[in-house]
Amino acid sequence: MENKLSIICISPTREKLQMAAMVASVAVAGGTKVVVFFSMNAILHFVSKRNIEVPVEGEFGALLTREGVPEFKDLFQMAVELGDAELLPCSMALDLMEIKAEDLDPGFSESTGLTKFLNDAENGQLLSF
Repeated sequence: MENKLSIICISPTREKLQMAAMVASVAVAGGTKVVVFFSMNAILHFVSKRNIEVPVEGEFGALLTREGVPEFKDLFQMAVELGDAELLPCSMALDLMEIKAEDLDPGFSESTGLTKFLNDAENGQLLSF
């Protein structure tokens, strides 16, 4: 049986995106196949032409920024480069927000729907941030 981790990112906050990125990069480094599905407000941080501020929820988010912890975008990219990680944009979110696939940061695979993502996630771990 394949060791598989699927992650759904919908929150735009620094803390949740940072934790998702840390989990993804550590899991890949440990030999786990990781698929990350980005939708709703999370996908906005990965549109190349948009430079939006990442909101923080509390003191820890402010510490992450102040202390120079590697950015979540860099950690997701590291997961892709380290091994078996795939970053999937939600097709519905892209359509609703009129974002083209070529507008996304490098490292993203072809967009997919939630139904296919959940079907592919079957029999593995599923986390949501």
